Amino acid sequence: MSRAPAAWFDVPLTALAPLAWGTTYWVTTELLPPDRPLTAALLRVLPVGLILLAFFRRLPTGRWLWRMMVLGALNIGVFQALLFVAAYRLPGGVAATLGAVQPLLVMLLAWPVLAMKPGARGLIAGAAGLVGVALLVLTPAARLDELGIAAALAGAVCMAVGTVLTRKWAPPVPLMLFTAWQLVAGGVLLLPLALLAEPALPPLSAANIAGYLYLGIVGAALSYALWFRGVERLHPGALSTLGLLSPVSATVLGWLALGQALGPVQIVGAIVVLAAVTLGQRRPK
Repeated sequence: MSRAPAAWFDVPLTALAPLAWGTTYWVTTELLPPDRPLTAALLRVLPVGLILLAFFRRLPTGRWLWRMMVLGALNIGVFQALLFVAAYRLPGGVAATLGAVQPLLVMLLAWPVLAMKPGARGLIAGAAGLVGVALLVLTPAARLDELGIAAALAGAVCMAVGTVLTRKWAPPVPLMLFTAWQLVAGGVLLLPLALLAEPALPPLSAANIAGYLYLGIVGAALSYALWFRGVERLHPGALSTLGLLSPVSATVLGWLALGQALGPVQIVGAIVVLAAVTLGQRRPK
């Protein structure tokens, strides 16, 4: 992927990825078979990655081979496994709040790795976004699970490191091929784990199939392509704050589809998150 200057439509295009990822918790709990997080992660990324790879018919070579394995593990394999463990074991609100530390992690990692010092505006946006997400999605009744909390935090770290290294290592290949390499690398990592650690899938219903298709096509192939496109065009701080839109999407979907309450505190939280995202898009000098 070659570096390209940012255009006005880069931010809204990139924002579509976290908005789509915000639907993961609803799809997982409402459409997928229970208690199979690794299988869900595997079916989300490997089939669509293999289809894309078959279309391009090109494999990474040389140093790009091990780099794609690292990026595939961080951005796809390990991250997706941790994401679904958190989705199965925690309420979406708790998982989303823990994942909201990612913008701050990206900004701190970009300083030594990319020589991009975080500005005060970006750090304020990241901290405000974390507070806003907590107001938006946490409730007094939210149950806490130690393994789920660890998975959510570790997933945020994985995605933060993967985002920074993607910016540093992006190869000069088409965007969808770059996405395919990572999806396949992450899927290959997940395959033995899912086969060994989880029981076989039961007969799938139409809802199960629809859920897996949605997660693979929209939640993986299209969303990751848009996200990686944003990685090469947007400042890491601006990019990472867009990830705060995911819990907003999840909350709005819960309100519309599940009839979940949306009170004054949640509305204030959503406003704070949107303000943090807007502040985060102000490019540092």
